[in-house]
Amino acid sequence: MKFDVLTLFPEMFDIMGYSIIGKAQESGYISINTTNMREFSRNKHKKVDDTPYGGGAGMVIRPDIICDAYNSVVTKKSKAIYLSPQGKTLTQEKVEELSKENHIILICGHYEGIDQRAIDIIKPEEISIGDYILTGGELPAMVLIDSISRYIQGVINTESIKEETFSTGLLEYPQYTRPETYKNLKVPDILLSGHHENIKKWRKEQSIKNTFVKRPELLKNRDFSKEEIDILEKIKRNEVPK
Repeated sequence: MKFDVLTLFPEMFDIMGYSIIGKAQESGYISINTTNMREFSRNKHKKVDDTPYGGGAGMVIRPDIICDAYNSVVTKKSKAIYLSPQGKTLTQEKVEELSKENHIILICGHYEGIDQRAIDIIKPEEISIGDYILTGGELPAMVLIDSISRYIQGVINTESIKEETFSTGLLEYPQYTRPETYKNLKVPDILLSGHHENIKKWRKEQSIKNTFVKRPELLKNRDFSKEEIDILEKIKRNEVPK
């Protein structure tokens, strides 16, 4: 998977050289390239923005800057994404869908955003990471790169992804490690039993319970199996201990 990021602040993406994403780049599973949009400014001061027509606060990035930067990296297989609070909210389903692309171009706005004509010409998919406003598209771009990269083969163990929060439509079950007892809090006995079927059942119960308590809206349209219905009824009767 190749990511090309159009940004005014390429140095912000240095952080992507660490941890799992950094190792994924070193191994060649993904590549992250940044293009500084200032390089496409014809202004001697490398100015890329101007005041909005019609008045108002802030500055808007010019359409020629955006389009020239985009044209420098686009190919026939490119998927363009504009990080915008007006876009559809990012979901796990969308992340998995995007992980099947070969080349993603991420357009990072700043100030008051980008000229609408650049959007009309490029026709990127607009994606938001939540209903709040940030100072630019760089952090959302990093979120998108991180979440997509985890689904690229070789980046993370496939088994780790299968039972994660949202991958099954449910929140994940609680996790424990050593020490066995910490500040009088003990790891649940079932996890020490070595009985894999019972552990699997416990984890399913805890996953549904976590969802019921923390994010009940995720259960509203779920197509429950008979086993899950039985578990949910036990939870409602407070018969599923931690």
